Amino acid sequence: MIIVIQCKDQVGLVASISAILAQHQLNIVSMREHVDKPENLFFMRLEVEDGDGSELEKTLAEVLPAGAIISVNPIPHKKVVVLVTKEYHCLADILIRNYFNTLGATVQCVIGNHTTLQNICERFDMPFYHLSHEQISKAELEQQISDVIDQYAPDYIVLAKFMRILSPAFVAKFPMRIINIHHSFLPAFIGANPYKQAFERGVKLIGATAHFVSNELDEGPIIAQQIIPVNHSFTAATMVKAGQEIETAVLANALKLLFEDRVFVYKNKTVVFG
Repeated sequence: MIIVIQCKDQVGLVASISAILAQHQLNIVSMREHVDKPENLFFMRLEVEDGDGSELEKTLAEVLPAGAIISVNPIPHKKVVVLVTKEYHCLADILIRNYFNTLGATVQCVIGNHTTLQNICERFDMPFYHLSHEQISKAELEQQISDVIDQYAPDYIVLAKFMRILSPAFVAKFPMRIINIHHSFLPAFIGANPYKQAFERGVKLIGATAHFVSNELDEGPIIAQQIIPVNHSFTAATMVKAGQEIETAVLANALKLLFEDRVFVYKNKTVVFG
């Protein structure tokens, strides 16, 4: 059983929580905690041996500061919907992990604004919805996407190289539930063509960033990042190829952290218990 807690910090929180768990005969297997001193916020993730947690959330609320966010045994197996355009690398990795039950979640369907990736979805018996952005407004496209998503009620929406900017209205409907993989080490090279920007700048490192989607382009809370070295011998094209590998790895890591309830979001930051 997993317990996640976010609340105002105060003296004795760990002792109080441990005492409650002992009262419920719950043995702690793993415990991670962090305090953001400037914000006076406390974060904790616990794994305990299975037991009776029916009254645990209520009992914890009685000893924690007012307004505490407590989740006892969050949904153990998440559901996701994946949005794509034409690039296959992130989607292929997700589909393979999903097929072999190593994703930590279940992909419900894939939505694409092109048919390029329909074939690979069909090979994995994955429902694919082609919702073209052509000849319709952005609002109409997003309504169609939202209608499909609502059929599956996913916990998260994964933008696996979905190369369209979502409107504030769409983002607001799924707050802190949309995850994007961006092909740069944010906050560097925000927006389109980051590898071209990196090549022209002559950088010696390129990276990828998985983050929650917010109303500000590529400015949402960061979940995971990674970099690799490059040098003068790299062209913009070889940077793209190298970048695709790191994008796949970063997105996979970010999803693992999310599905295991290791990510806390506050303001525009995250606490991640790896």
